[in-house]
Amino acid sequence: MQFTKTLIGLVASAVAVNAASVKFWTLDNLERTVYFTPSPGSPEIEPVTVSNKENTTVQFPDVYRGNFYAVTKGQENKPGMLGEVAFGAWGGMTFFDVSAIVTPDDHNNVKQMWPEGETGPMSGCDKFPCDNAYWVWDDVQTKATHSVDIVTTLGEGSTGLTFTL
Repeated sequence: MQFTKTLIGLVASAVAVNAASVKFWTLDNLERTVYFTPSPGSPEIEPVTVSNKENTTVQFPDVYRGNFYAVTKGQENKPGMLGEVAFGAWGGMTFFDVSAIVTPDDHNNVKQMWPEGETGPMSGCDKFPCDNAYWVWDDVQTKATHSVDIVTTLGEGSTGLTFTL
């Protein structure tokens, strides 16, 4: 019995450690709701409200593919600049990018993405437009990392960080 409890505890700990996440860092004073759109086979994730009062971290399953977009409080809920993620993808890697394909003129919501605790690779722009976002279907802008934790900035402002692309 003790062995079973220990084994279950270890498995639960491993799942918790391996869970993926996106930390939303709001750079301005606007409140936003972040909406998630899973790819087929990935689970739904509930929208979250974020602001500059604190960073908000959303947990994802080990294997998840989909995107998210932010909507400023009081604005219509329609997709803008996208943050795209593939956790637990080929070789266990995380793939991510900021995509301007849907709404390229959304310059005030999803801005930059990078692995937490690292300075690159980074996708997106401090100021749009730039050459480091996904603008057309065949852009080579998707980034890859072994990290399962991604930071995403929202809104106008600067992180004060210097990134490697």
